[in-house]
Amino acid sequence: MAGKTSKATGKPKAGEGGQPVLLSGGNPQIAKGYGDAPVQAYIAAMPGWKSALGARLDALITSAIPGVRKAVKWNSPLYGMEDDDWFLGIHVFAKYVKVAFFRGAGLDPVPPGPSKQKEVRYLDIHEDDELDEAQFTAWVKQAAALPGEKM
Repeated sequence: MAGKTSKATGKPKAGEGGQPVLLSGGNPQIAKGYGDAPVQAYIAAMPGWKSALGARLDALITSAIPGVRKAVKWNSPLYGMEDDDWFLGIHVFAKYVKVAFFRGAGLDPVPPGPSKQKEVRYLDIHEDDELDEAQFTAWVKQAAALPGEKM
């Protein structure tokens, strides 16, 4: 059944052609895992233009924060500094990629996307948007210096 994980392996069942199943809005279903490998699997499975954007975001984060921790949980790559303390997450939607700064209200300037959660702020990136890499990198460095979110 598409979109379900195998109880035997805990890994996502592949769709047609062995590719990961794309969930609602095109978000790849990737098994929970820690380290670079599951994050790279998620990025490779991001549909269309979003995969190149995901690779660029990952490269910027990794360059800005040497030794950054990576994981995929809840079908989203997470980036953090300590055990289960995360400062940033990425999620694919049908028309954009959402970057969540879990303590974004403490960043300067505050990322533009509001949240129902007091501390969280978002950056939504659409296909034709030009990513301000300097601003994104500054936010990543600031976010990594703040206390992480336990997940």
